[in-house]
Order: sequence, then C-alpha cells, then structure tokens
Amino acid sequence: MQKGRASLWFDHPVYIAGMACVAGRKEGDGPLGPAIDVTEQDPMFGAECWEQAESAMQKQAAGLALEKSGISRSDVRYLFAGDLLGQLIATSFGTADLKIPLFGLYGACSTMGEAMGLGAMCVSAGYGDKVLALASSHYATAEKQFRFPLGYGNQRPESAAWTVTGCGAVVLSRDSAARPGKSAVRITGITTGRMVDMGVRDSMNMGAAMAPAAWDTIMQNFRDFGVDENYYDRIITGDLGKVGQKALLDFMRQQGHELAGRHMDCGLEIYDNERQDTHSGGSGCGCSAVTLCACILPGLLTGKWKRVLFLPTGALLSAVSFNEGQSIPGIAHGVMLESFQGGDAL
Repeated sequence: MQKGRASLWFDHPVYIAGMACVAGRKEGDGPLGPAIDVTEQDPMFGAECWEQAESAMQKQAAGLALEKSGISRSDVRYLFAGDLLGQLIATSFGTADLKIPLFGLYGACSTMGEAMGLGAMCVSAGYGDKVLALASSHYATAEKQFRFPLGYGNQRPESAAWTVTGCGAVVLSRDSAARPGKSAVRITGITTGRMVDMGVRDSMNMGAAMAPAAWDTIMQNFRDFGVDENYYDRIITGDLGKVGQKALLDFMRQQGHELAGRHMDCGLEIYDNERQDTHSGGSGCGCSAVTLCACILPGLLTGKWKRVLFLPTGALLSAVSFNEGQSIPGIAHGVMLESFQGGDAL
C-alpha cells in the first residue's frame, strides 16, 4: 500500500457512502448555493454565540450525511473532525451528542483533507468499517479569534480571503452500496503533506503561505504514483484564492507542469468574487468541505470528471505565533477521488 515517500494506494478502496453540507446565507447566495443541503439565513443558527452556532452547524451536517447514507450513527466506528478554534471547541461541543469515538484534528483549512485521509486509512486497513469525516468554519468565530472584532470594521486588503461559514461531512465505508451501473465515488489513495515554510508573515495573505505547500504535495503525489497532471481531470486546492492560485501555477510551470485549465480552487468556486466582493476568495475549514460536498463529489457522480486530486490547504498560524512575529507555515493533504460504476473492479 505504501507508495513513494508520503503516499498510500488502497488495495481495498474506500467508498463515499454519504455526504452533506450546511452553510450560511452568503455561501447560499454564491454559485454553489443550489447544491448546498441547508442554507441557514440566521448566522447564529439559533444559538447564543458564534461558537455555539458553528457547533450547531456541525451537528446538522453530520446528521444529514448519516441520513443520506442510510447508516445509523451507532454503526459508525470513529469520527475524524476539526475546526479552526482553540481547543477545537466547535467540534467538541458540536459532536458530543453523536456519541461516536472522536479523533479531534487541527490542520487549519486543510482539516477536511486530513480527516478524509486518516479516515480512509482506518477504513481500508479494517480498523473501522464506517467512519465519519467533517470540518467546519464560521466567518465570525474566525475573525474574532484570528483578526479583529466584527464591530471594528477594519479595512481588508485585496489579498485577504473571506472565511466560509459552513460545514461538510462525508461517511466513509469499507463496503460499496452502489448498485451495478450506478455511479459512486471511492478514495483510491492519499498523499500526506509536510510543513512548508517560505517565511510569509502576512496574515492577510494566506494564499501566499499555502501555495508552496500545495505545490510540494502535488509534486510529491506525481513522484509517488509516477503520474503527472494529465492523470487527473481536475486538481482542486482548498483555499488559495486568486493570489495563491497564481503563485501555485507559477511554481508548477517552473517544474514543467501546466495546470491552467485543469486546476480549480475551492476558495474561487464557492463565491462569485465579482458580485460578492470577497477580495481573494473563500477560506476556512468549511471552504473545501462544503465545496467537496456541493461541487466536487456531485461532479464525479454525474460523470463530469472521472478522477480528481482533492487538496485542502492550510495555513498553520495562531494569534500567539503571529503576534510573536513568527512566519506562517503551510500544509496540504491530497485525497485521490475516482468515480466508478457499481460492479466495476478497481
């Protein structure tokens, strides 16, 4: 199963048994709005504070994913989940009622890739027949923790991204429920990213911090599996935005790989940047998680794409490290997604 230095190929593939996403009003007004399962008009989600609102979002998305999969939560062996907040408080409070053994994860905005990668390893190895992977973010909780209070009304530079209010959840299963001839999606492999630090210190330009990590993981995936960009119909990063996407494409060209026309970024897909004025695009754990459930997996299920490298990206900073003048390391985790017809062999 080990491939190269940082990848795994699953001899026993892992199947996507169910998916669901919940998001806020701004996300619902964007291009992916019609495909989002629940668009909540109240940014508080009926809760008393922003953090509780994010927890409510997680609980709702998890319940919907399980419902759509037809799998009872009592049959789920493990939960891999995370958010952007200190001590993962959105996750710890949001998933308590699920009563599923929890691995709490922090990979910043790459958390959905980390959750799916670890969950797929667990399922393929036989340590759990069914697991749940989810990640969330909320615009107000992220601004409160990492930047400025909302009431401050600070100016945002063009390089800044807009934290997505949303949660995406997927149920991973060892067994495929796809009937013969019916489309389904499986995870065939993963490439785990490493920390890449190019010395970026601008917290309002996280695309620049994450682009080198995305480049590093893509190149590692190519080396480990002996492929190039032509192997994939799409290579989809998490939240590089306009600035980070340009940097990534430049990095790849320098290595002889042209991704223009093949690369997508969740941060550029979830909002209409001209109409919604999000500056560089979307960001946050929920950015790639919602885009996965509302765009990427449906695209695979409908036959729009056959094979996708899903690559959530993360900027590993904190209010403490930033205020101490430290740089912003980046990381990206690759998940290889493939559509198939029920009854097909791997």
